[in-house]
Amino acid sequence: MSQTDTAAEQDIGEYLESGKPRKWYKRRWIWLLAALVLLLVLFFTVFSGGDDGPDYITTPVEERSLDLSVTATGNLRPTNQVEVGSEVSGRIDDVLVDVNDVVTRGQVLARINTDVIEDQITQGRANLNAARAAVLQAQATLQADAAQLERLREVRRLSDGRVPSQAEMEQAEAAVSRGEAAVASARANVSSAQAQLSSAQTNRDRAVIRSPVSGVVLARQVEPGQTVAASFNTPTLFVLAEDLSTMQLRVDIDEADVGQVQPNQEATFTVDAYPGRRFPATVERVDLASNNIALSTQQQQQGQQVVSYEARLIVGNDEGLLRPGMTATATIATTSTGTAMLVPNGALRFDPGEEEEGGSIFGNQQFGLDDEDEASIGVGSRQTVYVVDEDGSLREIEVVTGQSDGRMTVVTSDELDVGMEVVTGVRAGGA
Repeated sequence: MSQTDTAAEQDIGEYLESGKPRKWYKRRWIWLLAALVLLLVLFFTVFSGGDDGPDYITTPVEERSLDLSVTATGNLRPTNQVEVGSEVSGRIDDVLVDVNDVVTRGQVLARINTDVIEDQITQGRANLNAARAAVLQAQATLQADAAQLERLREVRRLSDGRVPSQAEMEQAEAAVSRGEAAVASARANVSSAQAQLSSAQTNRDRAVIRSPVSGVVLARQVEPGQTVAASFNTPTLFVLAEDLSTMQLRVDIDEADVGQVQPNQEATFTVDAYPGRRFPATVERVDLASNNIALSTQQQQQGQQVVSYEARLIVGNDEGLLRPGMTATATIATTSTGTAMLVPNGALRFDPGEEEEGGSIFGNQQFGLDDEDEASIGVGSRQTVYVVDEDGSLREIEVVTGQSDGRMTVVTSDELDVGMEVVTGVRAGGA
């Protein structure tokens, strides 16, 4: 193709495109406008707000009642738990109840074989009869000796003391005395035989295990055919709960909190079996004696121990949902301040000098108290809180602190009012 033909084709292309609109990115004014917008954005980003102060985190002052409470963990127990044992040794012939059975007072729970006891009863009756016969024999001998003595006395009277001799009279009197002693001994043997027979009969009665209370069987620790040996201690056969409609919750109160817990205080508790549900309870008593729980062998050697006091709470169980042995976490309402002015503890700890060094994006807010804070933020101490004025500066307000639950503290002040925003921290990057 010649150069003349190529130039002709280019002229034809330019001629065909001359009637079409130009592409947007080929237009100069669009690029100029974009550059102008970018410059404006950079200008406002760099130069706007350069003199703003720190970005403070604030919380409004509240007015409500501060309810103080003590939390403790323990276990549910029946109000009266009875361990039923056996005072008689022998083989278990029958077991008539099982776990969860409802029993009444005097109901037969189990029977122990009484073959040996029956033999003892038979022997006891024979011994008693023999002892009673011995009494009759001794009485007969005594009567004969007494009659002989009376005859000798009559002969001595008629003979004017010449016969019988004094030795014969003394022998007759001694025989009567021996007869009286023999009768007394025989009667004592009767009492002993009666006691032995009564013991054997009592053992036969005790071989029938009866319920001492009306309640529910919590545990059964015996099976038919098992041999019970009650020689040195009383083996436990059944564990009964007298009444599960009312139970008790025993919790360990820390020594730091025991002074706040008193009888008749209201409480609530939760159990793992019913998450999210709170059950009511009432404090019945707090033990005077402490329970020392050793933490470890090393701490035992160092004498470090945790001291706690057991508190008993009365729990209603009309629905039958609660069971003995459940682990429960109780919250005991100890004190209510009534309507008062409250500020967060973070506001009492806030120090502008320390916050200038920086903080987290959420501010320096802590919901608990450090050891130093607990020492300084006490009831009756004077503290300082800060509020932000309209010009952005901080203003100090002095307050007097009251009771605290670890998150909020009761305060009194002539300058601080409900609804005012107190500073609790500074956001990072706010300076």
